[in-house]
Amino acid sequence: MTLDSTSGSGAIDGRLAQAFVALADALFAVPAETGVVGIVERVVDAARAIVPGADVVSVVLRNPDGRLDTVAASHDVAYKADALQDEVGEGPSHTAMHSTGVGASMAHMASPDAPWPTFGRQAAEGLGLGAVLSTGMFPGGEPPRFGALNFYSWTSDGLDAADRDHALVLAAHAATAIAAVQARTAAELRESQLREALQSRDVIGQAKGVLMERRGLTSDQAFDLLRRTSQDLNVKLREVAETLVTRREEL
Repeated sequence: MTLDSTSGSGAIDGRLAQAFVALADALFAVPAETGVVGIVERVVDAARAIVPGADVVSVVLRNPDGRLDTVAASHDVAYKADALQDEVGEGPSHTAMHSTGVGASMAHMASPDAPWPTFGRQAAEGLGLGAVLSTGMFPGGEPPRFGALNFYSWTSDGLDAADRDHALVLAAHAATAIAAVQARTAAELRESQLREALQSRDVIGQAKGVLMERRGLTSDQAFDLLRRTSQDLNVKLREVAETLVTRREEL
């Protein structure tokens, strides 16, 4: 039986509210150096408390070629289940990431009307999984989404009591945190590249000044000499300039 993706009470009681607040605090406290992995590990830790019946949890990100990369999981079987989706070309993560509307998919593995017959049968028979709930990240974003949060149960009815809305909120937390880390990483990369470019410009300018003073060259002639030396030695222009500046007394 495929469960109705519109089910879910939508109500979050005090205990769940505290769990989400604690998760938000944990995500905020993730050290910057741990990056995306640190974020998803916190999400996986919180997921089993927030989604009843979730025996195994994993977070997958979609590679540019469409394949899935399991970034973190609470059990080794999740890595196998996620890899199986790539192998057979179907599964809950693919559905959650590529479906229109709210990106969520929930089903009993061995049910005759399961939306992924090959994956469902092999996950049930080979991995011992009974049910799965997968939510896209961002859940309400336009497909294809960049990843999915998967909840697996050992029993076929293990996720029947799970509230899809709680899973969606959890996936939204995860997606927001991951997107923030990716944006921060991209910004840090741009800053690093800009800083390197400015440093290169400065040292090249210093090297040109040395050549203009010691050899009586114009600015263009000094730069051309640096460029030709870089090509002849197969060394970066900045490295040639740095060597010249540090050894100027030898000229």
